Amino acid sequence: MLLAEHGTFHHVYDFPYFELPFVDPVALPAPFGFQLTKFMVLQAVAALLVIFIFRGLAKRVRTGNTANGWWWNFWELLAVYVRDEVVRPIIGDPHAHHGHGEHDDHAHPEHDEPLHGHEHPLKEALTAEVRGLSSGDIHGGHPADAYAPFIWSCFFYILICNLLGAVPWLGSATGSISVTLALALVAFGATFMYGVKQSGLVGFWTSLVPDIDAPGPLKMMLIPMIFGIEVLGLFIKHAVLAVRLFANIMGGHTVLGVILGFIALAAHSGMWYLVTPASILGQIGVGLLELLVAFIQAYVFAFLATIFVGMSLSPH
Repeated sequence: MLLAEHGTFHHVYDFPYFELPFVDPVALPAPFGFQLTKFMVLQAVAALLVIFIFRGLAKRVRTGNTANGWWWNFWELLAVYVRDEVVRPIIGDPHAHHGHGEHDDHAHPEHDEPLHGHEHPLKEALTAEVRGLSSGDIHGGHPADAYAPFIWSCFFYILICNLLGAVPWLGSATGSISVTLALALVAFGATFMYGVKQSGLVGFWTSLVPDIDAPGPLKMMLIPMIFGIEVLGLFIKHAVLAVRLFANIMGGHTVLGVILGFIALAAHSGMWYLVTPASILGQIGVGLLELLVAFIQAYVFAFLATIFVGMSLSPH
């Protein structure tokens, strides 16, 4: 904690203040006795940025027009990629599984093709989010588009939290296990909610156990064992979401802190002139890698969350 108190690991630890250069730490208020912390503020900033970006993007594409400008095109590119390469292929058409009793990847071949003509690629999914339509009510889109808003929210919120960690003297809230656990709980809640909506409360839990072709007594013994394993696995899979994101973000920022710490350790030795440029170059290299990790970890969280949602919708 000594290094943390001196700001070396300010990206990793949460504090009730912000550390800024050349000034004393800026203390955060504690309204009604509730102490605000740096990570709380950064999460609020990330949420506001997501709202600002996608309200602006939704306004531009809701009528089917294209979003002009590199800023809007960048976010549109990411949103379309997540929808077309993650949500649609993984979730597919959950109604086909329940409606026909079998998995049929070709039940709706038209959904596998991208939208053409004058329809903007984000229009249908954004319309579903704004109007609250179910997947069966999306005409001309894809049944999985109803679940895209949740996956988008996970991806872009985590991405912006990660990117805020690249800003000096701020920090990455996703480097805190409490934050990633909260995100994992949200993903678990979505998995449960979508699964119950699709199969019913009883159907959601009974679908965890596959059909077992075994003699009666053996079957009666295996069913509770498999059910217990599957329920435990359901919680473990979502816990892994929290640990994976936390470990990768915290590990990266810890490495950055250690590299900078070499400069302080060599400050009173003749090695300072060698260590300082090497540490700065290492900081730049690892910093660029952290930018890539910020996107990868947001993608991995969204990808796994989509898999879990898809499994709850089409368990077999």
